[in-house]
Amino acid sequence: MIYLDTAATSRQKPEPVYQRAAQAMRETANPGRGGHAPALDAGRMVYAVREQVSAFFHVGEAERVVFTSNATDALNLAIQGMARPGGHIVSTTMEHNSVLRPLRALEARGVRHTLVQGDPGSGVVTAAQVAAALEPETCLVVCTHVSNVTGTQMPVEEIGALCRARGIPFLVDASQSAGVCELDMEAMGIDLLACPGHKGLLALPGTGLLCLGPNVRPEPLKQGGTGSFSEYLEQPDLLPDRYESGTLNTVGIASLGAGLEYLEERGLESIRRHEQALCEQFLSGLRAIPGIEIYGAGDARRQTAVVSFNLRGMDCAQAAFRLDREYGICMRAGLHCAPLAHRTVGSFPQGSLRASMGPFNTEEEIEQTLSALSTLSR
Repeated sequence: MIYLDTAATSRQKPEPVYQRAAQAMRETANPGRGGHAPALDAGRMVYAVREQVSAFFHVGEAERVVFTSNATDALNLAIQGMARPGGHIVSTTMEHNSVLRPLRALEARGVRHTLVQGDPGSGVVTAAQVAAALEPETCLVVCTHVSNVTGTQMPVEEIGALCRARGIPFLVDASQSAGVCELDMEAMGIDLLACPGHKGLLALPGTGLLCLGPNVRPEPLKQGGTGSFSEYLEQPDLLPDRYESGTLNTVGIASLGAGLEYLEERGLESIRRHEQALCEQFLSGLRAIPGIEIYGAGDARRQTAVVSFNLRGMDCAQAAFRLDREYGICMRAGLHCAPLAHRTVGSFPQGSLRASMGPFNTEEEIEQTLSALSTLSR
């Protein structure tokens, strides 16, 4: 099997990720729900991973790291928690439905939004476009760091500086960049950072993060047991308890800690160079195949290792099916939960084939994939 769908989830994990998860299943209990040794061990492990995440993204206090079930959960907490009736939110046409659908749902609560149009060629939006969309009622700016359709990198540092100067909270969807690109919340002007654990951070599915800057306080979307202040019927106000009702995914959090250790050991710059080289190899090979249309920048220096394309005369779903069945190559086909991004770059309504490479893919796998695509295109 050649797995090229890391943008959906990282199938290959470092061996310590599996080992740490298995250890947590065998040896720990419910953190914060008991004074016995297994519960205390779980609590210590969870806090240690919280500290790892804080250091990795330059969050500051570990308490401002909130564990969620996935990036969608984190984005909903951030968007709905920061929205105010009569308020206004600015986002872009390159967003995932995990941003677009909450924004649409908020219309019923009197929250308006403006979507900044991405460039038809690259998908990029500019800080100037965001500035032009701001209103006196703007309470949040939301932007993906990297498009899940084209791999396009957005100028989040420039947008972050703009938002900081205007005093507007800035939420970044790092679903495709966490574990691939350097992310420094303070330096980049990011107030809320949402991402999954199971993609670039190499953890198990069912893990996600919302990292909070010191000046933001979203309203919680759920209330319940936190293991703290159980004598009160009101939700605790301290962090992270304010947002972490119910039993945490301790097994997944343990795996996240192992994934972060692997990334620190190998180095993000090393991973980025590896994936960029594979992306360059793949893009160069695609251009040599007649009938291939590439969407987005098509430049490995301006994108991560996510490439969307189509074969002329063949439906992308059919192409993905044949790649899987005839060659053992796994790619995703369709709209990738980002219909407006496809409208922006011209691949709507069909969608596209999407190849997304990760730290464990090889040059040989890319060559085999290009050979298969060349055969299919004839």
